[in-house]
Amino acid sequence: MTMRRLTWLTIYAVAMAYLESAVVVYLRALYYPQGFAFPLVLLPSGMVAIEIGREAATIVMLLGVAAVASEDGWDLFLAFCYSFGVWDIFYYVWLWVFVRWPPSIFTWDILFLIPVPWVGPVLAPLVVSAALIASSVALAGLKRRGTRLHFAAPVWAAAMAGGTIVLGSFMIDFLAVVRGGEPAPFRWGLFGAGVGIAAVGLLLGISRLEPGAAAGIDVSPARSGG
Repeated sequence: MTMRRLTWLTIYAVAMAYLESAVVVYLRALYYPQGFAFPLVLLPSGMVAIEIGREAATIVMLLGVAAVASEDGWDLFLAFCYSFGVWDIFYYVWLWVFVRWPPSIFTWDILFLIPVPWVGPVLAPLVVSAALIASSVALAGLKRRGTRLHFAAPVWAAAMAGGTIVLGSFMIDFLAVVRGGEPAPFRWGLFGAGVGIAAVGLLLGISRLEPGAAAGIDVSPARSGG
């Protein structure tokens, strides 16, 4: 990614976050006129379906602009991770600007609805988004300097395992929430373990990279020295 593309990805993600947060402000005005809080107000099934579609469309839009800004598979992957992280952080920035919410980074929120509701303190997705931005910028910088990005299969396995554990920490208690109850205490230990596993895998992969011609994503142990 060139600096020009990175700049436009940032502008797009910030603007998209504005749009996303504006929609949420409208929804909360309709369904939570006294302010958003748990237990949740159960939305009509048709509205839930629209919300799920809106969230899916958001991912498609982020993926689409990443594809336009990319020249190969690594560019697409890194551009998507970067724009997703910026979008997610600025979603909360705009919400705070509009309605002074969340009052704290430890305030609970509904984070996503696919495939089931994700719930957790605002701090948790902010940590994930900051990690996505930092890692994608670091890897894009290495690629721009000619480092060939190729990770062994165990590195990808660690990243996916860590990501799965993080997602599990968001979804593990969703039934209590959808049944109208209060969320259980957040599984910070599970969340931290997932983030740690993914971070160790990434750092291990970076430590094994060697300067050379940039290439597409390669998970072959034979070619990556794994």
